[in-house]
Amino acid sequence: MISYEPFYKTLKSRGITTYKLINTYGISRSLLDRLKHNKPISTVTLNDLCKICGCKVEDVLVYIEE
Repeated sequence: MISYEPFYKTLKSRGITTYKLINTYGISRSLLDRLKHNKPISTVTLNDLCKICGCKVEDVLVYIEE
């Protein structure tokens, strides 16, 4: 299972709010909902999130063996 929990820690450490993601970077609420519920996202979206946060992939997601 892929978990996006590291993404929220990265946001907090970088001082980026979900409000800023939506209003400054144009991230949709539906994408944030997908992340919150650990649903699949595209690699293009993953790339965009890394670019916005200035981080690596492992700062956005983690694989947890089920």
